[in-house]
Amino acid sequence: MRARVPYLIAVIISVILGMSSRVYADHLPDLVANHFGDALWASMIYIGVRLLFVNRSFFWAAGVSLIFCYGIEFSQLYQADWINGIRNTFLGGLVLGKGFVMVDLIRYLVGIAASLGLDLLNRKYSDQRM
Repeated sequence: MRARVPYLIAVIISVILGMSSRVYADHLPDLVANHFGDALWASMIYIGVRLLFVNRSFFWAAGVSLIFCYGIEFSQLYQADWINGIRNTFLGGLVLGKGFVMVDLIRYLVGIAASLGLDLLNRKYSDQRM
């Protein structure tokens, strides 16, 4: 349980930052407003996978996260009424998105890679302190 607490905190922080990047987009630089929300969403997915599967490898978590994020993005090519009804809800829109955007695939990759890098750095420095 102790190993999961930092991941839980990181999920909460990434959700707050991601939502803030949407709410305050008008007050942020264009680069941040246009790209950070999706990268933070993917980061949250990676952190969530690590939270649930803390004993699996970092790279396994990154791979599962990338597959999940890409799966959600490609699912947006399917536009049936029933799933669009879900997407039109607040939570459904956050989880499933609205429409396929190719650049999101790069944003997801960057978000997961950044989280993986920070996770590996944290592990390295944690191991050195012990």
